Amino acid sequence: MDEWLIDGAGDDRPLLILAHGAGAGPATPFMSRMAAAIADHGVMVARFAFAYMRRAEREGRRIGPGRAERLMEEYAERVRHWRDRAPVFIGGKSMGGRVASLIADELHDEGLVAGLICLGYPFHPPGRPELLRTRHLEGLRAPALICQGERDPFGRRAEVAGYALSPTIGLCWLPDGDHDLKPRVKSGESWRGNLEAAARRVAGFIHRLA
Repeated sequence: MDEWLIDGAGDDRPLLILAHGAGAGPATPFMSRMAAAIADHGVMVARFAFAYMRRAEREGRRIGPGRAERLMEEYAERVRHWRDRAPVFIGGKSMGGRVASLIADELHDEGLVAGLICLGYPFHPPGRPELLRTRHLEGLRAPALICQGERDPFGRRAEVAGYALSPTIGLCWLPDGDHDLKPRVKSGESWRGNLEAAARRVAGFIHRLA
């Protein structure tokens, strides 16, 4: 198993495993800054790259993520790497968060994870609001938190308000944020401020359940 990217290492800290989005690996500015910000609030964060992304980096070309079932199996294997660690939380950016959400109940029932964190959940493809990816979220049993930019093209605040989501899911809305939680300059908000606000909510969610 390849190297993990670790922020806030410590055996006395709860662990958050984060997977990356479909088109970029775990060392993007968003992933790096978000992991560091969460770690500053007393959480150990472990990032990893799916096998397809490691292959894409080796071969220097873009490769699609492939079947969701394979990604789910790979993520579950990653979680079992930490089976002797508790408490463990899973999540990720965009596609990584979706994959985590698809295995969250099974792993929660097994006692392997305590909760789920999604950063910019892809509720639907941009411009295709009719293609919802929310069916499994309607009956989700595991405690979950979704941090979403208010103008995220994968699910804007006004759209998500109409979805039938499980009562176990909490929503953290970042003002004027896009899919990376980044606001426009004219909004008067800042990316740093949105990332820090998201990190506080994520850490608070984790520490309440830890």
